Amino acid sequence: MTEENETLVAEFVLMGLTGHPELQIPLFLGFLMIYLTTMVGNLGLIGLICKDPHLHTPMYLFLGSLAFADACTSSSVTPKMLMNFLSKNHVISIFDCMVQLYFFGSSATTECFLLVVMAYDRYVAICNPLLYPVVMSKSLCTQLIGVSYAIGFVHSVIHVTLLFRLTFCRSNIIQYFYCEILQLFKISCTDPTINAFLILVFSAFIQVLTFMAIIVSYTCVLFAILKNNSEKGRSKAFSTCSAHLLSVSLFYGTLFFMYVRPGSGPAENQDKMYSLFYTIIIPLLNPFIYSLRNREVSGALRRLMK
Repeated sequence: MTEENETLVAEFVLMGLTGHPELQIPLFLGFLMIYLTTMVGNLGLIGLICKDPHLHTPMYLFLGSLAFADACTSSSVTPKMLMNFLSKNHVISIFDCMVQLYFFGSSATTECFLLVVMAYDRYVAICNPLLYPVVMSKSLCTQLIGVSYAIGFVHSVIHVTLLFRLTFCRSNIIQYFYCEILQLFKISCTDPTINAFLILVFSAFIQVLTFMAIIVSYTCVLFAILKNNSEKGRSKAFSTCSAHLLSVSLFYGTLFFMYVRPGSGPAENQDKMYSLFYTIIIPLLNPFIYSLRNREVSGALRRLMK
């Protein structure tokens, strides 16, 4: 579409990761394996937690909820990307684009708050172990998970609703592998300043608030661990918390680059790599980060196989 053509577009074209035809099949096979591994890892972890009574504790209830959010994040982006690798028609309707944005945004926001809840759970378990069964009751755990998902859904609704004030008439080409909201601002015929400002404000508030809450929780946990006279207790606590902190570092590191600094972010190819990391790679890594060094999960898996 030319700039003189003011006809409103009804669909977008996703340009994908690369324009080299010879790379499409290898990329398809690679990301198909990643997606299948992601779904097996996350859904398998959920199934294992549901199946084994030894894992019916708050920590694993939160971990199962995080695994579900990761599965939703990956599923909101990867299937369409895989289809585009094998097709010459990379078109996506505006409705499908908004749906993709909604599910990705809601699951990503939900994950921020679930990571806070998990940090609080470890704080209570390590700093106030005698009160843990009372404080982290089943009803409270359910409420915390429900609130995390509710905030994610409402936050995503706000931004998707505001997108309907924008019009798209100059171009329908998105230089990305999914409908990323900042990319839509670039091709909008309407001034997206309000939308971009709200993205910055909401993202900064949510990410900084949740990140600081996590840091405070784990700082208290660290001091409590160092005061622990039991070598075995310190080792177990460090093992659990180090997995949480690794996941938090990977997740927040990429989100800060993408959405807290939208006006001064990295170059376009780097931008794609950051997006690729938190939409596809982090959901792949999380179930293994939390499971590989976890003796309870390993024990539950052995019991299930027997």
